[in-house]
Amino acid sequence: MKVAVALSGGVDSAVAAALLREEGYQVIGVTMRVWPPDGPAGGVAAGARRVADRLDIPHHVVDCRGVFAERVIAHFCREYDLGRTPNPCIRCNQFIKFGALRERARELGADFIATGHYARIEKDAANGRYLVKKGSDRSKDQSYFLYALTQEQLKYSLFPLGGFNKERVRRIAEELGLPAASRPESRDICFIPDSDYPRFLKDYAGGATRPGPILDRRGNVLGEHKGLIFYTIGQRKGLGISAGEPLYVVAIDRERSAVIVGSREETYGSELTASELNWMANGKPRRPLRVKARIRYLHREAGATVIPSGEDRVQVVFEEPQMALTPGQAVVFYDGERVVGGGSIERVRSEI
Repeated sequence: MKVAVALSGGVDSAVAAALLREEGYQVIGVTMRVWPPDGPAGGVAAGARRVADRLDIPHHVVDCRGVFAERVIAHFCREYDLGRTPNPCIRCNQFIKFGALRERARELGADFIATGHYARIEKDAANGRYLVKKGSDRSKDQSYFLYALTQEQLKYSLFPLGGFNKERVRRIAEELGLPAASRPESRDICFIPDSDYPRFLKDYAGGATRPGPILDRRGNVLGEHKGLIFYTIGQRKGLGISAGEPLYVVAIDRERSAVIVGSREETYGSELTASELNWMANGKPRRPLRVKARIRYLHREAGATVIPSGEDRVQVVFEEPQMALTPGQAVVFYDGERVVGGGSIERVRSEI
């Protein structure tokens, strides 16, 4: 069987390729060109090429710039313009890595696409559906980013690192002499490598940087913001205002072009509406469903009830208030280690 491994030049994808080769798969490396739209392939492709050369596997650079700009960059900027805070890695997995890149890999003769995600895929014997499970290394578990994958995508995907921890992965890389063994981890978004979100959004989000008022919950003007795209729910730093107590962003009001601030306690909420849903375990629920819900990648799961509401919406009611429920972020539902499904946070119940 032929497997295309999405090589980034990092240690995780490098070891994923090495493990699959040892298991007897015919392995090729594929690297995405995604950003900037008019730039050369750059350091990512060069690093991936070094890994492929070390493993003695073919390597291909795949041009995904057009679909990436349309599906990821445009959506990222539009969401910020709407006062929401998106997670581009989820859309990249959904439309690019397991979408456009997988299609290109099939043209190269690959039966599967593999990545270095710390997650596992399991086929449910009872109903034949493919499920995503948490990675064995809980500190690196990336199942949150994969909730939007379809059954077709999961059927032809492999996650070789799902049962490994990061320390073991680095040891394997060192033992194999892989050039990525000592490469430091990056938490940056790939198209904003310097983490300068304001600069990027100012360059690509156009007029969405116009200033407006910073208000308290009673409507009093406390200052002026630089543009809605520079703020997110729960933010404390960079507000540029002084008060007798620490203030946090508690809401973004696009109609008034206003940033609403309040106390830390006022950032907590107990209910949200989610849309753009994808269900893995048993399809769309027809009655209220008890789950553990995660409202951002590093959030600790919290008990909640998912209540169907319309064709493509659910209400999520938490057992205890959660800090910074943020429109645009993903809410992912778990049953133990299994991903039940998830969606995009559309709105949050608020008294403002």
